[in-house]
Amino acid sequence: MSTTSRFLVASVAIVPAFLSGCATSAGVSQPAGSPVVEMRPDERGAVAGTGIESQDMVAVTDKMARSILAIPQIARAPVPPSIVLDPVVNNTRFPINKDIFLTRIRTQLNSKAAGQVSFLDREMLKTLERERELKRTGQVTASADPRGPSEFGGADYFLTGKLDGMTTRTSAGTSDYVLYSFRLTDARTSRIVWEDTAEIKKQGLEDAAYR
Repeated sequence: MSTTSRFLVASVAIVPAFLSGCATSAGVSQPAGSPVVEMRPDERGAVAGTGIESQDMVAVTDKMARSILAIPQIARAPVPPSIVLDPVVNNTRFPINKDIFLTRIRTQLNSKAAGQVSFLDREMLKTLERERELKRTGQVTASADPRGPSEFGGADYFLTGKLDGMTTRTSAGTSDYVLYSFRLTDARTSRIVWEDTAEIKKQGLEDAAYR
């Protein structure tokens, strides 16, 4: 066999090995060219890192919603208490949408708590104030309430949370610990009437990029 022929044979053998190596390093479990795989939010997929992921958010918010409903101030309240969400503090290294945690706790309680709590929509406050002023000046009418515009309700409790993290990096990889803590504060006395935490630790070879 000539030198040129041996070179061509060797090149053909190297190409599949190179492509196989690329597929393995990418960490993709499905074959190349396959469609996107639909997963449950509480599943851990092949594309993962050591940081905060959807399954963590689902597990943490489910736990917090159940925990809130169990306290006497909620479970035995003669009138459903009104809760206002306060922004979550993110002290971790992960630039995530931190407020998604409270959004999911709120939706879980609203959909499954059978009217045990109510939430005041402070995000809509400017819009509500403008609508109230229009009703007071007679520019619009409130057909649902013939008594006229009502005052906005005050909060009984404030719900907020904090994400704290600790990271360790060595030549063997990266380890991340995240403490999720949430609390319910009495709006009148400032006392913390409920507090709960969840802890998650992961280690791996690579970080995930958050966008």
